[in-house]
Amino acid sequence: MKWTDGQAIYLQLKEKIISGILDGVFKEGTSIPSVRKVSEDYQINHLTVAKAYQLLVDEGVLEKRRGVGMFVNVGAKKVLKARERKRFLQEEWPVIKEKMQRLGLNWEDLPNE
Repeated sequence: MKWTDGQAIYLQLKEKIISGILDGVFKEGTSIPSVRKVSEDYQINHLTVAKAYQLLVDEGVLEKRRGVGMFVNVGAKKVLKARERKRFLQEEWPVIKEKMQRLGLNWEDLPNE
């Protein structure tokens, strides 16, 4: 994974995990890779990984099971999907809509794929 300079790595990792849950890579009730594994795989500090995981625990997306690992909470996908939809409609869609209007694009101009 390539990290960008515009956002802290722990936030980028958090978004990657959220995407993984929404895409079905991490299923509800199953474990996610350990802090150590992610730290080694992505060559990032284990405290950075732990911070991303803790944010997701605080949000109720992940559950920490002492001595066992981190697990995706049941219902997390539904909550994340609703939250991401709301964020898209409030933050991203207005920008897209404005750009479409500025360029004179309408729905028929958009590719179907």
